[in-house]
Amino acid sequence: QVQLVESGGGLVQPGGSLRLSCAASGTGVSFYDMGWYRQAPGRQRELVARITTAGRTNYADSVKGRFTISRVNAENTVTVVLQMSSLKAEDTAVYYCNAQTISYAHWGQGTQVTVSS
Repeated sequence: QVQLVESGGGLVQPGGSLRLSCAASGTGVSFYDMGWYRQAPGRQRELVARITTAGRTNYADSVKGRFTISRVNAENTVTVVLQMSSLKAEDTAVYYCNAQTISYAHWGQGTQVTVSS
């Protein structure tokens, strides 16, 4: 069983930065592609950024050039970091960590990011 625990959310002013971290643990977790999703009130959950086991990344168009995803693998643990900069009000959402293979998907509990002056 894979478990995901997010941290690092909070309140930040427009133009500011935040760093989200996801601690993933469980047997075989290093074989999972990892990602960050977000869900704003009244909207569907959407992909923010993803990083494969090989380190390939892709980003939502709305965050390209502002957000960076990275991962560090260790035995039965993976740490995934989403570095967010030049934050905008529209980045306000609950951010969820995701671990996924063809057969399985696991989610964290979410962390709130609020961008407001």
